[in-house]
Amino acid sequence: MKKTNETKSNPRLTALIVTLKDASRVHEANIWREIAKRLDAPRKNYAEVNLSKIDRYANEGETILVPGKVLGSGALSLPVKIAALDFSEAAVSKITGANGTCMTIEDLVRDNPTGSRVRILR
Repeated sequence: MKKTNETKSNPRLTALIVTLKDASRVHEANIWREIAKRLDAPRKNYAEVNLSKIDRYANEGETILVPGKVLGSGALSLPVKIAALDFSEAAVSKITGANGTCMTIEDLVRDNPTGSRVRILR
């Protein structure tokens, strides 16, 4: 049986995982450790969340964290901040059309180092 590569080859992803672990230690925020663990898993296990699911579970003005990709299926009727590893083009246009904000996980860690009032969606 062929042994798979043990490390990630994407430098942005490896730097993000290190940043999340550091933020977890420094600010005693377990949310960043959990997100780092999810991003350290195989890529096929990453979350792929549609806007319809975000619209169903989010409240107005809330911050949503997706450890994976946000897809543009469905409609978004609430202005929410969404942080994710990646966004589809349709998702970005629909989020900004609903007066929401798209941000990277790195931006969220910088803006909210304690991770308070963040909802994780898978």
